[in-house]
Amino acid sequence: MNAAATENVQLRTFCHIDRMQPQFASFIGTITQGDPVIEGWAALYVEMAPGNMVFRMIDKVVKGTDVRPGSQIVERHYGMFEVHSAAQAEVLLAGQIVLEELGLSQADRVAPKVASVQVVTNVNPFQAQLLNRFNRGTMILAGETMLVLEVEPAAYITLAANEAEKAADVRLNHFSSVGAFGRLWMSGTEANVVAAKDAALAALAAIDGRAL
Repeated sequence: MNAAATENVQLRTFCHIDRMQPQFASFIGTITQGDPVIEGWAALYVEMAPGNMVFRMIDKVVKGTDVRPGSQIVERHYGMFEVHSAAQAEVLLAGQIVLEELGLSQADRVAPKVASVQVVTNVNPFQAQLLNRFNRGTMILAGETMLVLEVEPAAYITLAANEAEKAADVRLNHFSSVGAFGRLWMSGTEANVVAAKDAALAALAAIDGRAL
């Protein structure tokens, strides 16, 4: 009997990263407590409720595929895990195993909802210094333009960050993919930040699923 038959499972985030970009992979390396990632690898991010379901799900995928676990986080309401591999086919197979175990389809996931998006031009040096105290990525420089993006469910911010980096020459300053909302900061020239924003929003809009 699959997990969905015994528990009321909500599939909140289900997304593949096809090819990790250099800054994205490097940033993940600074925050992960599991197996490190490498630029060019593929990844699967899954967020679900109840949170404790992640333990069973990650056990299934690491035993059934050649993927490595990077994150396994359980908080008050939700659980999230990430697995990755140099072989995209293995990551896709991991996703199939998750859906089969839950008795769900990809369409049962929650579609991402953009909570807020801001482009801040000519960042003040004092604000840049405040932001840099929290950054785990590249520092924001005074005078740059900054993108601030907030999305729900939280783990979809990973796709937004990776696709934004693909599209434009921007600095990945920071993102957080756990909690009620996912948040992203990027900086660069105004033109590049706008291009990154457009790519991130397009990637999120392309994800089908049910409304929150």
